[in-house]
Amino acid sequence: MKTWLTYSPQDFLLFSERVYWRLFELHNAELWPAQIPAVLAGLAVPALLVWRPWWAGRAIAGILGVAWAVAGLAFLPRYATVNWMAGDLIPMFLGQAVLIAVLGFAARALVPSPGGARRWIGVALCLYGLAAPLAAALYLGRGMAGAEIFALTPDPTAIVTLGAVLAAERRWPAMIVGIVAALWCVASWATLATLGTLQAWLFVPVALALLAAAAVSRLRRSG
Repeated sequence: MKTWLTYSPQDFLLFSERVYWRLFELHNAELWPAQIPAVLAGLAVPALLVWRPWWAGRAIAGILGVAWAVAGLAFLPRYATVNWMAGDLIPMFLGQAVLIAVLGFAARALVPSPGGARRWIGVALCLYGLAAPLAAALYLGRGMAGAEIFALTPDPTAIVTLGAVLAAERRWPAMIVGIVAALWCVASWATLATLGTLQAWLFVPVALALLAAAAVSRLRRSG
């Protein structure tokens, strides 16, 4: 028992921070120029939340469904080379893609709300999910080559998904879509915090946005 008490969370990681970020450099180099359509697809999500054409919910569901499938099939096998658990998560990502498609098309789960603070919090969170990982890569000296990109990697994909969930008109179907995204954010934060990288702080605004949206919903119900 005393021996176990000498271990820290870092002792259970099989990779270092340098190895972790090197994965993204290799990943981006292999997939180039897929980053261009991926970023454009990501930007389409907040644009659709603001514009709100009649087909916005289905378009958002299509974009997010494909993004989860691509992140699962393209990134997780590479991640599994240093973290064996990542390979076991591929079915979860594909299941999330199917869930988004089913709820988005059949249950209209991701139709944007016609107004209110929740929708704008969701729009802001989508933009944050697209921009913050890029800004963090530049700030921490990894450059664009080591940045996390929507659809090609899980973190920005999960954050943008949560933004779309917050902005959705039909709250409960959307929240089902948000479960896997929220769980991934928690798991990624735990990994980054254990590595000791400053990028773990990227998830603090995500948590604040979720709390703000919950507070807005509570005020609306009480009012």
